[in-house]
Amino acid sequence: MKWDGEWQVTYEVCRDLSIAFAVVTILIYALVVGWFQSFTTPLEIMTAIPFSLIGIMPAHWLMGSFFTATSMIGFIAGAGIVVRNSIILVDFIELRLKEGMPLEEAVIDAGAVRFRSMLLTAAAVIVGSAIILADPIFQGLAISLMAGEVVSLLLSRSGVPILYYKLWRNKKEFSKMLILDQSSLLLR
Repeated sequence: MKWDGEWQVTYEVCRDLSIAFAVVTILIYALVVGWFQSFTTPLEIMTAIPFSLIGIMPAHWLMGSFFTATSMIGFIAGAGIVVRNSIILVDFIELRLKEGMPLEEAVIDAGAVRFRSMLLTAAAVIVGSAIILADPIFQGLAISLMAGEVVSLLLSRSGVPILYYKLWRNKKEFSKMLILDQSSLLLR
């Protein structure tokens, strides 16, 4: 006896998409390392990806919908948008830092100035996804895109700049300690 059907197909597609997502995540990490010339900055940027899951899973439950293969496609598409928003935030912070703005102000300014474009992107995704919400096949895609965008917009807008601030401040303090240690060794 062999159990087949929708769940078997969903399992196989989600498995294959998960593997593809892992490979693409590594490639995105490599590209962002090349752009920012840092190994930690891409990690800060990519921490926003799990934020969308915080919205996707409860939304499926609230809508009484199963997490299907199209839901996984929606999660992957939403992850791309979330990473783009995070890159925009971090790039804007670094631009402000190069202009001489203090770290605290640069982080706040990035969150305030770039929020409108992030909100418009999320609104466009929500409106576009609402059209396919009633379709039984693509409902999971719509739920994933809509819920993932709403939650990740709110969480990544504050989470990514805060994480950037914490890590950048710690790097600065560590550098100061190294300089002080080296100067004290020279004085001896």
